[in-house]
This record gives sequence, structure tokens and C-alpha cells, in this order.
Amino acid sequence: MNGDAVKKSIVTFIIFLLSTVQAQAESRFITLASTTSTEQSGLFGHILPLFERDSGIAVRVVAVGTGQALKLGERGDADALLVHDRAGEDRFVAEGFGTDRRDVMHNDFVVVGPTADPAGIKGSSDAARGFGRIAAAQAPFASRGDDSGTHRSELRLWKAAGVVPKGDWYRELGAGMGPTLNTAAGMGAYTLADRGTWAGFKNRRDLVILLEGDRVLFNPYGSILVAHPAAKTAEARLWHEWLTGPKGQAAIASFRIGGEQVFFPDGK
Repeated sequence: MNGDAVKKSIVTFIIFLLSTVQAQAESRFITLASTTSTEQSGLFGHILPLFERDSGIAVRVVAVGTGQALKLGERGDADALLVHDRAGEDRFVAEGFGTDRRDVMHNDFVVVGPTADPAGIKGSSDAARGFGRIAAAQAPFASRGDDSGTHRSELRLWKAAGVVPKGDWYRELGAGMGPTLNTAAGMGAYTLADRGTWAGFKNRRDLVILLEGDRVLFNPYGSILVAHPAAKTAEARLWHEWLTGPKGQAAIASFRIGGEQVFFPDGK
């Protein structure tokens, strides 16, 4: 073999090695099913690069409502979950679809609506009473209607108010938090929003926070490992431990929107 042929063989071998290393690196990823609030608020854009730097594992996020995220976990289409419906999370684990549910962080829900406030809920700290007033006034209300954690919390508030929401005033959108806020802004409607998405929402128009501070608006998030043969258990465990450990909790605490902290770590 002449010198040129040897050089060509070496170059080919190096290219092969590099492509192999790249393929192996790209194969180190997990699929995380999570809520639209963690995605749309910008939290993931802040914390995921830190985890990927520490672990070498990429996180591919599927941002959907909590109900849909839990279904993805049941089918084995995700390796881990980060969701916010404690009753649904506990049921998911109890039925054998997940393991080791852990507290991660919390924020809260707020009721936003037009500054004119036709239902007269401004200043109240009783969320159920506020929802009752909205229904009594038949003031426009934009519901996510997507079985998300936010939607499930909204339904519990209607139930606490003794209201079955229906009629032209009540719009079920089947949409995420951002599109729901856009619709509420466009039609001058009330809606329930998580504070993180609200803080990052720019198209507010006439919408303002009208009701906040009720303990029932507390909004905790949990991390769950998916118990399915297809799940990447080892890689997902590294994410789970990082997120609920000192580094992940510090990353969550350092996230700000316009200087405001919108997620508060709860990990042990």
C-alpha cells in the first residue's frame, strides 16, 4: 500500500471513529413528558443545558397537559414525567405505571381577567367564591379543556363553587396555557393560569391578575420514573436524582422571569 493509500485509510478510520462517537453521544437521551407550563415559562431552557452538561444525557421534552403526559408514561412513550396533579400522580404510581414520585417545586395558580372585572372578583382571596361569581355573571371564561393539571384544578374549583360550567359564556379550548391566555386576552375572558406561564406571557392586552393567594391555588410539581420495559431507567434515574438533588434544586431557584422567581424548589 502506498503512502497516499495509507493516509486515505487513516482519514477514513478517523471519520468512522468520530461518527461512531457522535452516534453514541446522540443515543444518550431520555424522553421527558411534562407540562406546557414548564416549557412555555422558559424553565427548561434554563435548567436542561445544566443537566446535559453535568450528565452528557440530552433531554427531549414532550410538553403536553398532565393528563396526556401520564398517558404517555402508561404506554412507555416517555422515560420520566414532570407533572402537576398530585391525585393523578399518586394514582399513576399506585397502578404500577411509575415509581419513586418526588416533590420537585411549586408555584401557584392565579385567576386573570379583564380590568373591568364584570364578575367583581378583584381583591378576593376565595377562589371558589370567585368562580361562583363568574358563573353567576355568565362572564366569559376561557378553559384549557385539555385534561392538563391546570384544567383539573379548574374543574375542582367549579365543583367547590357548586357550579357545572356550561353555556355560551364558557369556552373549552382544548389548548395549552399560552394559547388559552391568548384567547382570553382576545375575548376579554377570565381564565386560570399558572404563575410561571403568566409571568412570561407578553400578549396580556387588558388582562390582569384579579384573584390570588387562596391556599387551594397552591401548585406542586412532581417527578416520576416511568415503570415500563421500554423506559431508559438508568438514564432517567440520573435525571430524577439531579432534578431533586442540590444542583437541580439550585437551578430551579435561580430561574427568573423579569427578575421574578416563579418556581420554588421542594426537593429534599
